[in-house]
Amino acid sequence: MAIKEGLRPGGRSARVQESVHNAARELLEAHERSSVTVPMIAARAGVTPSTIYRRWGDLSVLLADVALARMRPDSEPANTGTLRGDLHAWAEQYLDEMSSEPGRNMMRDVQCSVTPGYCVSILSGQLQTIVDRYQGATPPPPSVDHLINLLAAPTVFRILFSTAPLTVQELHALIELALNA
Repeated sequence: MAIKEGLRPGGRSARVQESVHNAARELLEAHERSSVTVPMIAARAGVTPSTIYRRWGDLSVLLADVALARMRPDSEPANTGTLRGDLHAWAEQYLDEMSSEPGRNMMRDVQCSVTPGYCVSILSGQLQTIVDRYQGATPPPPSVDHLINLLAAPTVFRILFSTAPLTVQELHALIELALNA
Protein backbone atom coordinates (compact mmCIF):
# COMPACT_ATOMS: atom_id res chain seq x y z
CA MET A 1 0.00 0.00 0.00
CA ALA A 2 1.48 3.31 -1.06
CA ILE A 3 1.53 6.24 1.29
CA LYS A 4 0.01 9.40 -0.14
CA GLU A 5 2.50 12.02 -1.14
CA GLY A 6 2.87 14.63 1.57
CA LEU A 7 1.52 12.47 4.39
CA ARG A 8 4.02 11.51 7.05
CA PRO A 9 3.07 8.60 9.29
CA GLY A 10 3.76 9.74 12.81
CA GLY A 11 4.32 13.28 11.56
CA ARG A 12 2.85 16.57 12.72
CA SER A 13 -0.75 15.39 12.38
CA ALA A 14 -0.14 12.38 14.62
CA ARG A 15 1.67 14.54 17.17
CA VAL A 16 -1.21 17.05 17.23
CA GLN A 17 -3.75 14.26 17.69
CA GLU A 18 -1.74 12.68 20.52
CA SER A 19 -1.24 16.03 22.24
CA VAL A 20 -4.92 16.97 21.98
CA HIS A 21 -6.07 13.52 23.15
CA ASN A 22 -3.69 13.65 26.12
CA ALA A 23 -4.85 17.15 27.03
CA ALA A 24 -8.51 16.14 26.83
CA ARG A 25 -7.96 13.05 29.02
CA GLU A 26 -5.99 15.05 31.60
CA LEU A 27 -8.61 17.80 31.77
CA LEU A 28 -11.47 15.30 32.04
CA GLU A 29 -9.68 13.66 34.98
CA ALA A 30 -9.08 16.99 36.73
CA HIS A 31 -12.33 18.86 36.05
CA GLU A 32 -16.07 18.34 35.84
CA ARG A 33 -16.94 17.23 32.32
CA SER A 34 -19.31 20.17 31.82
CA SER A 35 -16.53 22.67 32.54
CA VAL A 36 -14.06 21.32 29.94
CA THR A 37 -13.93 23.47 26.80
CA VAL A 38 -12.14 23.44 23.47
CA PRO A 39 -10.02 26.49 24.44
CA MET A 40 -8.92 24.70 27.64
CA ILE A 41 -7.93 21.60 25.69
CA ALA A 42 -6.15 23.69 23.05
CA ALA A 43 -4.16 25.59 25.66
CA ARG A 44 -3.12 22.37 27.43
CA ALA A 45 -2.20 20.72 24.10
CA GLY A 46 -0.25 23.72 22.82
CA VAL A 47 -2.42 24.25 19.76
CA THR A 48 -4.95 26.88 18.77
CA PRO A 49 -8.68 26.25 19.22
CA SER A 50 -9.05 26.59 15.44
CA THR A 51 -6.80 23.52 15.04
CA ILE A 52 -9.27 21.50 17.11
CA TYR A 53 -12.34 22.91 15.36
CA ARG A 54 -10.79 22.30 11.94
CA ARG A 55 -9.89 18.69 12.73
CA TRP A 56 -12.81 17.58 14.95
CA GLY A 57 -15.55 20.15 14.35
CA ASP A 58 -16.73 20.48 17.95
CA LEU A 59 -16.12 19.27 21.49
CA SER A 60 -18.52 16.31 21.32
CA VAL A 61 -16.77 14.88 18.26
CA LEU A 62 -13.36 15.35 19.88
CA LEU A 63 -14.51 13.61 23.08
CA ALA A 64 -15.97 10.76 21.02
CA ASP A 65 -12.64 10.40 19.20
CA VAL A 66 -10.77 10.32 22.53
CA ALA A 67 -13.21 7.71 23.83
CA LEU A 68 -12.86 5.56 20.72
CA ALA A 69 -9.07 5.68 21.01
CA ARG A 70 -9.32 4.54 24.64
CA MET A 71 -11.56 1.62 23.67
CA ARG A 72 -8.86 -0.01 21.54
CA PRO A 73 -7.65 -3.02 23.52
CA ASP A 74 -4.07 -3.06 24.77
CA SER A 75 -3.80 -6.83 24.45
CA GLU A 76 -5.66 -9.94 23.39
CA PRO A 77 -8.39 -11.27 25.68
CA ALA A 78 -7.16 -13.57 28.44
CA ASN A 79 -6.60 -17.19 27.46
CA THR A 80 -7.66 -19.33 30.43
CA GLY A 81 -7.68 -22.58 28.49
CA THR A 82 -11.46 -22.93 28.28
CA LEU A 83 -14.12 -21.07 26.33
CA ARG A 84 -16.18 -20.56 29.49
CA GLY A 85 -13.15 -19.23 31.37
CA ASP A 86 -12.18 -16.90 28.53
CA LEU A 87 -15.73 -15.52 28.33
CA HIS A 88 -15.88 -15.05 32.11
CA ALA A 89 -12.57 -13.17 32.10
CA TRP A 90 -13.53 -11.01 29.12
CA ALA A 91 -17.07 -10.24 30.31
CA GLU A 92 -16.04 -9.44 33.89
CA GLN A 93 -13.32 -7.08 32.67
CA TYR A 94 -15.72 -5.43 30.22
CA LEU A 95 -18.36 -5.00 32.95
CA ASP A 96 -15.80 -3.59 35.37
CA GLU A 97 -14.31 -1.13 32.85
CA MET A 98 -17.58 0.05 31.34
CA SER A 99 -19.48 0.42 34.64
CA SER A 100 -16.80 2.73 36.06
CA GLU A 101 -17.40 6.47 35.81
CA PRO A 102 -14.79 6.85 33.04
CA GLY A 103 -16.34 3.88 31.22
CA ARG A 104 -19.86 5.32 31.39
CA ASN A 105 -18.58 8.68 30.17
CA MET A 106 -16.70 6.95 27.38
CA MET A 107 -19.87 5.14 26.25
CA ARG A 108 -21.81 8.42 26.28
CA ASP A 109 -19.09 10.11 24.23
CA VAL A 110 -19.03 7.27 21.73
CA GLN A 111 -22.77 7.71 21.20
CA CYS A 112 -21.86 11.09 19.66
CA SER A 113 -19.37 9.49 17.30
CA VAL A 114 -19.80 9.59 13.56
CA THR A 115 -18.55 5.99 13.50
CA PRO A 116 -20.75 4.12 16.00
CA GLY A 117 -19.98 0.80 14.31
CA TYR A 118 -16.43 1.11 15.59
CA CYS A 119 -17.49 -0.16 19.02
CA VAL A 120 -19.04 -3.25 17.50
CA SER A 121 -15.91 -3.88 15.47
CA ILE A 122 -13.74 -3.65 18.62
CA LEU A 123 -16.00 -6.01 20.57
CA SER A 124 -16.34 -8.33 17.58
CA GLY A 125 -12.56 -8.51 17.24
CA GLN A 126 -12.07 -9.38 20.89
CA LEU A 127 -14.82 -11.99 20.90
CA GLN A 128 -13.67 -13.43 17.55
CA THR A 129 -10.22 -13.97 19.09
CA ILE A 130 -11.85 -15.99 21.87
CA VAL A 131 -14.16 -17.93 19.53
CA ASP A 132 -11.29 -18.74 17.14
CA ARG A 133 -9.38 -20.44 19.96
CA TYR A 134 -12.12 -23.05 20.22
CA GLN A 135 -13.00 -23.74 16.58
CA GLY A 136 -13.44 -27.47 16.14
CA ALA A 137 -14.57 -27.93 19.73
CA THR A 138 -17.69 -29.91 20.54
CA PRO A 139 -20.10 -28.29 20.92
CA PRO A 140 -18.93 -25.48 18.63
CA PRO A 141 -18.54 -22.02 20.18
CA PRO A 142 -21.40 -19.55 19.76
CA SER A 143 -21.17 -16.93 17.03
CA VAL A 144 -19.72 -13.52 17.79
CA ASP A 145 -23.09 -11.89 17.06
CA HIS A 146 -24.74 -14.22 19.56
CA LEU A 147 -22.17 -13.25 22.21
CA ILE A 148 -22.61 -9.55 21.52
CA ASN A 149 -26.40 -9.90 21.82
CA LEU A 150 -26.25 -11.94 25.03
CA LEU A 151 -23.24 -10.40 26.80
CA ALA A 152 -22.28 -6.95 25.54
CA ALA A 153 -25.76 -5.58 24.76
CA PRO A 154 -27.30 -6.28 28.19
CA THR A 155 -24.13 -5.03 29.89
CA VAL A 156 -24.22 -1.70 28.04
CA PHE A 157 -27.99 -1.32 28.42
CA ARG A 158 -27.89 -1.85 32.18
CA ILE A 159 -24.92 0.50 32.62
CA LEU A 160 -26.51 3.32 30.64
CA PHE A 161 -30.22 2.93 31.38
CA SER A 162 -30.65 1.13 34.70
CA THR A 163 -30.05 2.11 38.28
CA ALA A 164 -27.41 -0.62 38.60
CA PRO A 165 -25.14 -2.55 36.24
CA LEU A 166 -25.39 -6.31 35.88
CA THR A 167 -23.98 -8.28 38.78
CA VAL A 168 -21.21 -10.76 38.10
CA GLN A 169 -23.69 -13.56 38.85
CA GLU A 170 -26.12 -12.20 36.25
CA LEU A 171 -23.26 -11.95 33.78
CA HIS A 172 -22.27 -15.57 34.44
CA ALA A 173 -25.89 -16.64 33.88
CA LEU A 174 -25.83 -14.86 30.49
CA ILE A 175 -22.60 -16.67 29.60
CA GLU A 176 -24.28 -20.00 30.44
CA LEU A 177 -27.24 -19.01 28.27
CA ALA A 178 -24.89 -18.16 25.40
CA LEU A 179 -22.99 -21.44 25.75
CA ASN A 180 -26.10 -23.62 26.03
CA ALA A 181 -28.12 -22.12 23.18
